Amino acid sequence: MSSTKDQWSVAAYSASASFVPKLTQKLLSYLAPQPTDKILDVGCGDGKFTASFLPVVGSVLGIDASPAMIESAKKDYNDPKAEWRVVDCRYLDKEGTIVNGSWDKVISNAALHWILRDSPTRMNTFRAIHDSLKPGGAFVFEMGGHGNVPEVMTALIYTLVQHGVPAEKAKAANPWFFPSEAWMRDALESIGFQVDEMEIEYRPTKLTSEANGGLAGWIKLMGASFLDVLPEEKQDVAVRQICEILEPVVTREEDGSQWLGYVRLRGIATKI
Repeated sequence: MSSTKDQWSVAAYSASASFVPKLTQKLLSYLAPQPTDKILDVGCGDGKFTASFLPVVGSVLGIDASPAMIESAKKDYNDPKAEWRVVDCRYLDKEGTIVNGSWDKVISNAALHWILRDSPTRMNTFRAIHDSLKPGGAFVFEMGGHGNVPEVMTALIYTLVQHGVPAEKAKAANPWFFPSEAWMRDALESIGFQVDEMEIEYRPTKLTSEANGGLAGWIKLMGASFLDVLPEEKQDVAVRQICEILEPVVTREEDGSQWLGYVRLRGIATKI
């Protein structure tokens, strides 16, 4: 997510990625929310996932780089236990009122692969999360892991190249960072976390059948950084070409449903 351009639309997200806050049972079991918990939600989006544990904890601060998403969270989840704030989490270390060692738990669902995309700020973000927590506090996360949506990545880059974009420029448009389990473990341990649980899971994920959703909707929303490399008048053509490439790969014969090859990396780390 970018602080310079807000690509996020609540309506588009609901149409194309409404499954994101629903596929969180394992992450919630890792969080193990308690009535006294003060929780920081990093990359909270529109607040739907946050709302799933809000009733059973003490308080929550949800932060996200998207003004549109935060505005939606404020509107939909106007709860005295919840606060919502626009923060570019790549620069969380600059937020002294948040990074203050007062949080029982920090959670992040389906956001770190956006937040960690810039290598110069990755470790600063981790340090800020570490410094936000009380001693013994837990960092709980789920994100895209190494090998996430490889078919989409290939089709996006290939299509840009076919439109005359140099291969290196097409690769540089990638807005995501999908680390391996080993990379994540090493990164967290290097700044003083104790990694208690870490797993990577291949989880094919069914796309929505909503109007303006499905495969084309997913590409337009999630792949916006790739599409923005092209002139605006070429973007719809590119989306159609990407869909033509992907449809035979992601469509199931028995019912026509479309599935992407999601790989999820999740874990629990304790501040020691």
